[in-house]
Amino acid sequence: MRGKTVFASVDIFAILSLTVPLFVYLLTLAPSVTFFDSGEFVTAISSLGSPHSPGYPLFVNYAKPFTFLPFGDIAFRVNFATAVSASLACFGVYLLTLKLLKGADRAVPDRTARFLQKSAALSAALAFAFSSRLWLQSNHDKPYPLLTFLVALVFLLLLNWREAYLKGSERPGYVYLGALLCGLAMGAHQTIVLLLPSFAFLLLVTDWRLIARVRELILSVTAFFVGFSVYLHLPIRATQNPLLNWGDAKTLSQFLWHFLRKGYPMEQVERDLPLLLKQLAAFNLLNEFTAPGFFLLLVGIVSNRRQSRDFLLAFGIAIAVFLAFVVGYQNTPEEMIFLTEEFFTPLYMLAAVFSGLGIYSLAKTFTDWQEAKNLPVWSVRPLLVLLLILLPVVQCSRNYLKNDQHNNYLAYDYAVNTLHSLPPDAALFTWGDSGAFPLWYLQGVERLREDLALIHVPHLQFGWYLDSFPDLFRESPLRKVLGQGLPLREVLPLAVQEQLTKRPVFIDFSTRYSLELDGFSHRQRGICYELYEDKRKRSYPPDVGVWELYALRGIVTNTIPFRDLDSDKAVQIYRYSRLEAGETLLSLGMRREGRAELRKVAAQMPSLRNEVQRILAEYGER
Repeated sequence: MRGKTVFASVDIFAILSLTVPLFVYLLTLAPSVTFFDSGEFVTAISSLGSPHSPGYPLFVNYAKPFTFLPFGDIAFRVNFATAVSASLACFGVYLLTLKLLKGADRAVPDRTARFLQKSAALSAALAFAFSSRLWLQSNHDKPYPLLTFLVALVFLLLLNWREAYLKGSERPGYVYLGALLCGLAMGAHQTIVLLLPSFAFLLLVTDWRLIARVRELILSVTAFFVGFSVYLHLPIRATQNPLLNWGDAKTLSQFLWHFLRKGYPMEQVERDLPLLLKQLAAFNLLNEFTAPGFFLLLVGIVSNRRQSRDFLLAFGIAIAVFLAFVVGYQNTPEEMIFLTEEFFTPLYMLAAVFSGLGIYSLAKTFTDWQEAKNLPVWSVRPLLVLLLILLPVVQCSRNYLKNDQHNNYLAYDYAVNTLHSLPPDAALFTWGDSGAFPLWYLQGVERLREDLALIHVPHLQFGWYLDSFPDLFRESPLRKVLGQGLPLREVLPLAVQEQLTKRPVFIDFSTRYSLELDGFSHRQRGICYELYEDKRKRSYPPDVGVWELYALRGIVTNTIPFRDLDSDKAVQIYRYSRLEAGETLLSLGMRREGRAELRKVAAQMPSLRNEVQRILAEYGER
């Protein structure tokens, strides 16, 4: 009898809200390192170090235990950690939706109403799980799902406190725990600050006199800073010189430089109406939830505008604050808007909750109509089931392919191919996060090509970065120009000249086409270029044999449906590097070799056949 009671108390809907997203996320999980910040995050997590500002200490410490799992490489394990946090965020949607539904239903819910409440909450959780933004963040290492889960918990705590308070019961512990989670969430992503006005509103709209309770305010602030103490990770680990130690936050000044993101100067742009509209369009509910989802969201808002008024207003305040930050304070340049789209994940979580309220409202209206008409249950049940599963099914079918990264080896292969391009003990200057971070991961974590010196050009102007390479830059002339504000086009030649006296020096494709290097010639070696000090800038025949060492999974066959900005750039680098090699051979009079190379390009990458024919025609070749 006791076993039946325990089984009956298990909320199968809650379990499904967590396990179904996790199952689907694992089907689409990236198998290793990806582009953008992936290699940097994994390297920092593996060594308990510090990634780029502001350091993300909670995310680093959350993901670290997953690196001990006995399957996949370290990058896959960190990707798995992100899938778990995204699934927890979906579970948070379920809990929040159910909480609001129970609070809005004044009557004692019968068995049917309880079923509809849990079904609608599950539908909302799955709709959020399969939304474009969260799904994109779930299948590789990202801190935003972890932040979103904490936001859901804070809202849930405040709703529990509010319910108790309105019944005459003081439960300040809920508020203190929420403040603690807010402080912790700073270590996941600093955009938690943008939600503080919404949290404060839920407190003060319940009873504005709470603002005069000094003791509770002090305890709440104390709890916040206890959570915020996760940032002690940065100076403590900096003293241990981990593998990745961004900012080297040993001192207070370096900690503040790192935490306040001083390494990222604000770019002032002239904003016109088209830019303003693009900035506003970064928050896009229609794109995330489709037209049916947006309709259900509106139904949820309208039908619960009284019962959940204060929560709805808190949602509106959050939207206003986020947009004021992105559009007003940041004035994000057009080419960087795609980064700010990441910030809105907690808002989409709240939107999913309201879509769940809309689903319940329609389902309840539907069942009430069925009972009033005395229609048999079997005659309307299919339509009711369709209503409950429609949104998740539409979301999943729409977004599955474009978020499927289970065979995405682009970044991994790009990094391995780059390392295979280099002779022993060489130095490689990289440019751009995606050109550097996967290499950091492979060398630092997977211990591949540890003989190489990987130097990231944009960081050469920072003392902490030079300090992280004591063997390379201990007595470097670069230290004499620190703080002088020299542009990178002047810093890079100094670094290259210094390394040329010690080892072969290479630059990657992005470095070559980002900065003009006067006084140097180059010889192409696959997707890298060896440098020679040469004022005449002579042309050298490329080394095309290295292409036989390259893995080109998904590029030749075009079998990777997932594409982001840097994945497309990597594909273009492969294509135009090989085209360049063939054209260079033709320009040097090596016609047989040039024709052979271009034929390989056309055979390996059929999409470039027209470009190959154009180059051959320019040199009078067939």
